[in-house]
Amino acid sequence: MSSSQTAPTISIIVPARNEAKNLEVVLPLLPDVHEIIVVDGHSVDNTPEVARRVRPSVDVITQTRRGKGNALVCGFQRATGDIIVMFDADGSADADEIPRFVDALIAGADVSKGSRFMRGGSSEDITFHRNLGNKFLNLLTNVLLGTRYTDLCYGYNAFWRRIVPSLDLPDVDIPGAEGQMLWGDGFEIETLLNCRFAENRMRVVEVPSVELPRIHGESNLHAISDGLRVLRTVLDERMKRSGRRRAVTHVAAQPTPSARADVTRSVTSSAPVEEPVSSIG
Repeated sequence: MSSSQTAPTISIIVPARNEAKNLEVVLPLLPDVHEIIVVDGHSVDNTPEVARRVRPSVDVITQTRRGKGNALVCGFQRATGDIIVMFDADGSADADEIPRFVDALIAGADVSKGSRFMRGGSSEDITFHRNLGNKFLNLLTNVLLGTRYTDLCYGYNAFWRRIVPSLDLPDVDIPGAEGQMLWGDGFEIETLLNCRFAENRMRVVEVPSVELPRIHGESNLHAISDGLRVLRTVLDERMKRSGRRRAVTHVAAQPTPSARADVTRSVTSSAPVEEPVSSIG
């Protein structure tokens, strides 16, 4: 990047539900960027107060519904930086890797996607069953959507904020849905994003990332139920894509109004009129 160009501004989105102890450690490690947005998931352990105390400049908002997906989308809408970085509050993401993600975007990517399973990446936290499930879902996604991801269910990603409208993510303001968790509001958000990146033919560059162990507490992730939500997301996105392609093919096959008019004029002006053929013998 030449010195004559202005460096892009960065918004770091940190979804946090009952992560007060972890934020004590995590927030001071984050670089000084345009903004850090902590999206509180209706915590009962003074997460918002701790966030403001350890990082006074932080912007703390409360998500509109429940689930990590809804928290992230609330953060995306709040963000004003050129680049959005998704960053977990539990200490599993390494803040020192952020420049790696940003550099990939500056070099031309629309999305820089963290991968624990490419050379240079690893995980100190993933269990055997989670690893197995991730590999299966990753393979299924690549087959169904024509992608080449090495790590599907990983939440350390960065992308240009300008692409957010094209992702068609769940609306954060749905009257009567406060406190609920709708489809796309859960841990399936990473998969949904990856599917939408592929659907929009965005340039995705994977970067190696090391997943660190959670510092305090237990994960809000439930391997079986959340795995099923991810599976349903992949299948739903595949069906939607197929439906859109069929619709486009159908529309393309239909003659335009002017073409139909031309055909009608041609037939009525040059073809002889024939008597209708009765279907009765």
